[in-house]
Amino acid sequence: MESGGVGHAPVTKIVACLGNPGAEYTVTRHNCGFICADYLVQKYNASPWKIRFKALCAECTVGGVRALILKPQTYMNLSGEAVREALDFYKLSPDALTVICDDINFDCGRMRIRKNGSDGGQRGLRSIITTLNTDAFPRIRLGAGKKPEKYDMADWVLSKFTPEEQKALFGCLECAAEALPLIFAGNTEEAMARFNGTGKTGN
Repeated sequence: MESGGVGHAPVTKIVACLGNPGAEYTVTRHNCGFICADYLVQKYNASPWKIRFKALCAECTVGGVRALILKPQTYMNLSGEAVREALDFYKLSPDALTVICDDINFDCGRMRIRKNGSDGGQRGLRSIITTLNTDAFPRIRLGAGKKPEKYDMADWVLSKFTPEEQKALFGCLECAAEALPLIFAGNTEEAMARFNGTGKTGN
């Protein structure tokens, strides 16, 4: 476990974990990113949450790299505002960013890592791409469950996970945590090969 205390090197990576603020959204499908953020701050012994950049922020060291875990408090559709402020403050380019968000094209327990690309209908990711004017940054997409035909999409992404789905989702969180050091080191393709399509660790 790596320390999140004081006296560390400057932040050089930002991990934007997307979701909606508020207790009513805590275990909804759209909040996979927030759920993962909470897992990461525990695993990497991050500093306490602070409000900065329109977000809850915590610093930690991942694979020898100082990173900022970011939970935008702007609501999903304006996630880019918080990300832009954080990148500007640390004078970082978009390729220092990794986004973690939900993906309703995958069942719970599955994940997909990409080096770049479109938003795939994820509105927080769309906001970030639009605000930064680039899609050239890695993203980790966690399966939130495919939408049944009877559901409207807006209702589905804001619906709560079943206990079985929560268990499957948590199986992906360690994979996301293991993928970050590879992504930070520029080995995103290796992370893709190890973790895409599965919720099991690559060990």
